[in-house]
Formats: sequence, structure tokens, C-alpha cells
Amino acid sequence: MSYSVAITRRARGELEAISSPSFEMIEEKLKTLADNPRPAGCKKLKGTERAWRIRAGDYRVVYEIDDAARVVTVIKIGHRSDVYR
Repeated sequence: MSYSVAITRRARGELEAISSPSFEMIEEKLKTLADNPRPAGCKKLKGTERAWRIRAGDYRVVYEIDDAARVVTVIKIGHRSDVYR
């Protein structure tokens, strides 16, 4: 059973500011979260209960997983040097 992927307004703006080919790579990663919200290489972020991150080249996608509602909510997308601030 798959999850639905929701992207916050902030994350959508961050995604749209990224140029190709990184944009397409991140978009593909987001699509795979629907089938497997905890893919190989994902990490749970410390200090949070539900936040995870995946790598997409030099970019990071930070998201939360709600297993009860089967929803993955993308909360932040950014360059690896800025995303955790």
C-alpha cells in the first residue's frame, strides 16, 4: 500500500528555485517516497520525532512520515550546506 506525498508551500517554492538537472532528480526522489518512505540511504533526523532526510545529489529533502495516515509531507528542500539551518 502506497503513501501520498504532500509538499508544503515553502518546499514547493524551494523546489521551483532549483535548476535542471537537479530539479528532475529531486522530483524523481519525491515520486519514489510514495512507494517507500524509508528508502536505502535515508536518515532519521535527531531531535525530531518524525523527520527524515534523503539525498538527491548536492540537495537534501527533509520530510515527515505519518504512518497512521499514510502521508509523507515534504517540509524542506535545499542545498546540503543550507538545508539544516
